[in-house]
Parts: sequence; C-alpha cells; structure tokens
Amino acid sequence: MGKFGLFDLENHFAFYGAYHSNPVNIAIHVLFIWPIFFSTLLILYFIPPFFNLPNLEFSLWGNHVFLVWNVGFLVALIYAIFYVTLDFKAGSLAALLCAICWVSSSFVASLLGLSLAWKVVLVVQLVCWTGQFVGHGVFEKRAPSLLDDLVQALVMAPFFVLLEALQTLFGYESYPGFHSRVQAKIDADIKEWQERKWKVDVM
Repeated sequence: MGKFGLFDLENHFAFYGAYHSNPVNIAIHVLFIWPIFFSTLLILYFIPPFFNLPNLEFSLWGNHVFLVWNVGFLVALIYAIFYVTLDFKAGSLAALLCAICWVSSSFVASLLGLSLAWKVVLVVQLVCWTGQFVGHGVFEKRAPSLLDDLVQALVMAPFFVLLEALQTLFGYESYPGFHSRVQAKIDADIKEWQERKWKVDVM
C-alpha cells in the first residue's frame, strides 16, 4: 500500500497529475521530460569528479568513454534510489533508465566535447521547456507545477511520465486501487483550483 511523507507516491502523483490532466499536455511531457534529464546529465558530465576519483574508462563502438564520478552521477543515483523507494517495480525500471541516461550522456559528452555539448544542451533545453510551457498554456490552461513546488515537480516529472505510460499501455498500478485513489485526489484538486480561479475572475 501507500507510504507516508516524502515517500508517499500517491500524494506525489496526485500533486503532479493535477497539473497534467489534459491528454495533449501529458503527451508533450512524455516526449520532452526525459530529454531534459538526459541533457542535464550531459552538461553535468564536464564537472570535475569528487575527491579526484579516477574515471571509469571503456570502449564503445571503437570510442573511448569515460564515466565521471561527479555531480551528474550523484543526480542520477539520487533519482534512481528515490524512484525505487516510491515503487519497487516501476521504480526499478526508472532507475534503469536513469543509469542508461547517465552512461549514454557520458558517451555523447565525451564525443562532443564541452565546446559543442553546451550548444546541444541549450537547444534541447529550450525546445523541451518551450514545448512544456505551450502544453500548459494552450492545452492544460494551468500554470506548471514547478511554480508551486519546484523541487517536487523537477524530481517527480520523469517518474510521473513513466508511470503514465505504464498505466496507459499496460494498465499498471503500484498497488490495487492506486489509480482510482489518485484520480479522486486529482479531481478534487482541479475542482478546488477552478473554484479559486472563478472567484478571482468574478472579483
């Protein structure tokens, strides 16, 4: 069943879901969230390693790849561990995706070099963030959740879109009744927001 506090997936999902109920906006986030995570790790690759730890080197398709034990690795690790604690099955898949993003972003970064990588990251971030703001402004017609809780929105976003995809494609639930309980909370939050908005509009 559900957990409490920081590890309460039900409340996390309901909070994020209340800002992402429109199917088009959800699809936009599914498309853009993980590229934001990937490109963030890509630019973090160039931060020096902790305590001068040696890099892990291996060859991939004839190219030397260096895995750097730095902030990028720490971010991927924290996200991965947090997702597993929220939901072991889906969280393990999310953790695997975090690991894949870290390794593959390291590969891309080592190929591009900093002078080109930051330009690629800038374009990806601009496109992806613009797409999401369009999704909220045009389709959701509600400000992004990051304006109310920046950390929660940024941390939960990759896991949210993964759970959305798993639920839509395979009917996955973290536990029996999870989807209906979350949907009830989302509906209540949206109703409360609409009532507040209506009061502001008529004043």
